Amino acid sequence: MRKGAAELAVLSVLDGDELYGIEILERLSGADGLGLSDGTIYPLLKRMQTEGRIAARWEPSVTGPPRKYYRLTQSGRDALAPMADFWAQFQQQMNTIVERR
Repeated sequence: MRKGAAELAVLSVLDGDELYGIEILERLSGADGLGLSDGTIYPLLKRMQTEGRIAARWEPSVTGPPRKYYRLTQSGRDALAPMADFWAQFQQQMNTIVERR
């Protein structure tokens, strides 16, 4: 479940933005339950790139080594909508279950 939530979070953060790995982690820093760190975000980004949901490009940095920037592809945008809809329904159903106790 965490894997799917992490992918949804990354796709959502990249929706309309082009970010490098640390920026993605910073945007998701309040989502402790996702368990994202340097060691988990890059394999996730690589898998999503292999699947065609995101694209990447290298850009020189004035403060250090080049940075790899990620953006959504059309496939990623197409995947994001149903994932977000499913999450909203899942959240609503879980809230109903938890509130009954």
